Amino acid sequence: MCLLGGFVTMLFLSMVSVSLPSIQSSLDASPAAIQVVVAGYTLAFALCVVPAGRLGDVRGRRTLFVIGMTGFGVVTALAGMSNSATMLACLRVLQGGFAGLVNPQTMGIIQQVFRGPERGKAFGFIGGVIGVATALGPLCGGAAIAIWGQSDGWRWAFWVVLPLVALTAILACFWLPAKTEQSASQRLDPVGLLLIGVGTVAIMTPFVLAEAAGATPWWLIGVGAVFLVFFGLWEMRYQRKYQAAVLDPELLHNVGFRFGVGVGMAYFAGFTSVFLVVTMMLQEGLGYSALMAGLVGACFAVGSGIAAPIAGRLVARHGRAIVVAALTVMVVGLIIVDCVMRWAPTHLYGVWIGLALFLAGLGSGATISPNQTLTLMSVPPRIGGVAGGALQIGQQLGSAVGLSVVLAGYFVALPSSGPRGGAAHTLLFSVGLVILALVIAFIDWRRRSGDESGPIQGKSREEGAGPGGTVVP
Repeated sequence: MCLLGGFVTMLFLSMVSVSLPSIQSSLDASPAAIQVVVAGYTLAFALCVVPAGRLGDVRGRRTLFVIGMTGFGVVTALAGMSNSATMLACLRVLQGGFAGLVNPQTMGIIQQVFRGPERGKAFGFIGGVIGVATALGPLCGGAAIAIWGQSDGWRWAFWVVLPLVALTAILACFWLPAKTEQSASQRLDPVGLLLIGVGTVAIMTPFVLAEAAGATPWWLIGVGAVFLVFFGLWEMRYQRKYQAAVLDPELLHNVGFRFGVGVGMAYFAGFTSVFLVVTMMLQEGLGYSALMAGLVGACFAVGSGIAAPIAGRLVARHGRAIVVAALTVMVVGLIIVDCVMRWAPTHLYGVWIGLALFLAGLGSGATISPNQTLTLMSVPPRIGGVAGGALQIGQQLGSAVGLSVVLAGYFVALPSSGPRGGAAHTLLFSVGLVILALVIAFIDWRRRSGDESGPIQGKSREEGAGPGGTVVP
């Protein structure tokens, strides 16, 4: 059930992008409205993950999961019925909010149910689902447009997943564990939840709306930083008084968790923008249909789906070395994609870029799941939902920054370099971000290599982990 919930919610992060021309013509939407259709999902997702994670830790993860999936299904059905761009934009915000309700419960349930190497395998499947769903999104959207046409295809892109959403919600009522490992306190800290939510959204908004706003409100980043400072001060006071802070100091002081969030932010900033660059270039530069562009991108999903479960099994033995090797493969794959964009003959373009994306997908599948395992391995199950939410905020913030910079760079380079040259130039930024993730992972690998505990021994902090996320034999 966790896999299905994660698949559906992550699918909608990328599926709408390939349908944007159809939505724009069908609803007579302005560029600003279209940007909100894309960005609203991400913003609401980021706003909700930490509050939802804390609520699930305290009140029960199964209940939050079922509520989230049910709400997601209702809003998705209504989104397909939208008769205006404003209506669709508002529903996309609600859809992202319900997705943010579901995803931290997935992380928390895995933390609660699995231990040791089994937890690594479970995160392996989750990581594969994230990579596959993100890469399959454009294919699903393109297929819906190809089958039902330009005017109504985007509506069916919403509707075709509804049976899967309903099945997930129903089965979750019976299969997911009802009991949550209780936090030390049942307090929810509403002030802390509000401060971190407002701060996160304020920082993300200029990035996700950069292309829509006439004058991008970059000053909101400063406002968000102020809110996060107040959040930190409030949390220290609240923890001293009630021992029930949103972000437990145990989480903030966990060195392994901090490194993992850093890897996730840098990687998702580079990883998510790749699909946007490739699909835009294929459609605008070579005249590919939405379906054909999606098929090329699906090669990435195949590679990711193959590598993720294997990496999930190996991470218990090899630890951070798996992530270092996987990111190296990812960098090589993206460099090949860049070379194909620049120099490959047109008639071989789709084939070669598909093969390069397959190689990059292998690296991606072996990055996401081991990084999640290593990031959360020493987090107590009682705060697993909050930890998963914090990790996802980092990933979503990275995605927002990456997409904003890549879009701006592409449109700046387009007049002088054309679609192929513009895409190739901006892809170098994505490569640089993945290299940054590789550097952070390498530093963490060397740090972990100095631990006597070595690879994952299958214990969280509550099972015997020492300070900073290391495991005590």
